[in-house]
Amino acid sequence: MNKNINKLYMMGKADSRMIVGLMSGTSLDGLDVALCKISGCGLETRIELLEFATIPYTAFFKNQVKEVFAKKLASLEKVCLLNEWIGVFHGRLILDCLKKWGIRPEGVDLIASHGQTIYHAPTWLHQDDLFPNATLQIGDGDHIAVTTGIITLSDFRQKHLAAGGEGAPLAVYGDHLIFSKEGENRIMLNIGGIANFTFLPGNLDVSAIFSSDTGPGNTLMDSYVQQYFNTPYDKDSAIAKSGSLHEGLLAALTSHSFFQQPFPKTTGPELFNLEYLRFAQNESGTVTLNHEDVMRTLNRFTAVTIAQSILSCCDPNQPYSLYSSGGGMHNPLVMEQLGVLLPAFSFYTTNDLSIHPDAKEAVLFAILANETIAGNQLTFGNAQSGIPSVSMGKISFPD
Repeated sequence: MNKNINKLYMMGKADSRMIVGLMSGTSLDGLDVALCKISGCGLETRIELLEFATIPYTAFFKNQVKEVFAKKLASLEKVCLLNEWIGVFHGRLILDCLKKWGIRPEGVDLIASHGQTIYHAPTWLHQDDLFPNATLQIGDGDHIAVTTGIITLSDFRQKHLAAGGEGAPLAVYGDHLIFSKEGENRIMLNIGGIANFTFLPGNLDVSAIFSSDTGPGNTLMDSYVQQYFNTPYDKDSAIAKSGSLHEGLLAALTSHSFFQQPFPKTTGPELFNLEYLRFAQNESGTVTLNHEDVMRTLNRFTAVTIAQSILSCCDPNQPYSLYSSGGGMHNPLVMEQLGVLLPAFSFYTTNDLSIHPDAKEAVLFAILANETIAGNQLTFGNAQSGIPSVSMGKISFPD
């Protein structure tokens, strides 16, 4: 038997596993690295977040990825080169973190790498009947494994696609396993570049679990301030707060057919980008609107589409607790508006559930890896609900 296969076999039988979860989102802020100790599997999963760091990306890294990110036309050579380069780069960042934390690579069982999304193409967006849902993440798992010497699971989204999903959101799997609680209806809201949520029913009815993207999270706001204010993001909502809401522009932004499509659905910066904004400004006659007012309206756009999506899936006669995570939860104006738009909801963060809000997505990929190695087949839902019951992640050996 191959020694790595034997290692996986013994790992699956062990009481617990040390897994490094990685997340690199569409905001290109940096690489989230979460060192997790995970015991059990399925609904018996228990997780301890031992260490966490976000390694900010340099301007050089961001510019390299932006050459191919969310573009219909891009250099195939560049995509090829970045796939290998990002894998090695992420591997080195992992080693740097482990050294800083005083952990030898031999003490880590697995790496779970999300990779870097460069294009997301569900059928509703590409509208070519010849082709299925598709998505592409780069940052090759074999290069991570060889660089670190640690068995690596990567490319999680492809199995989800193959089983009938859209490749996202994948958070629903980990949300169900570690956050479901009897007697409490929970909304797990993650606001990254794109916002998504998972509904976890308090009656623990697996068939009622639900997850979907809602539309833009930070992506439009970040792109706008990067272009017009030379800053990576609107810190403390300062720019948006200094502007005024323009109802005509908001109406144009929310008029896209995406918002009328049934749930579940996924999207990305392939749709919600500055070109989308320019079209909405042309439609609403707001091309000369001052930048602060545009930012205030984009902020409202994010909050309104999140709230409307959640409300459309919730029973007004039931109580709900909303647990937020992701970079957008640090935007005070977005969160303030959500409180107004969802007055009956109790608001928390995943920190109240012992998971650092910024680490949540990296932790969830560690959980997916744990299920693939140690789990049994669980019923999460079905392909029609966007939650096929599958294990995910391609396995790369270091030698």
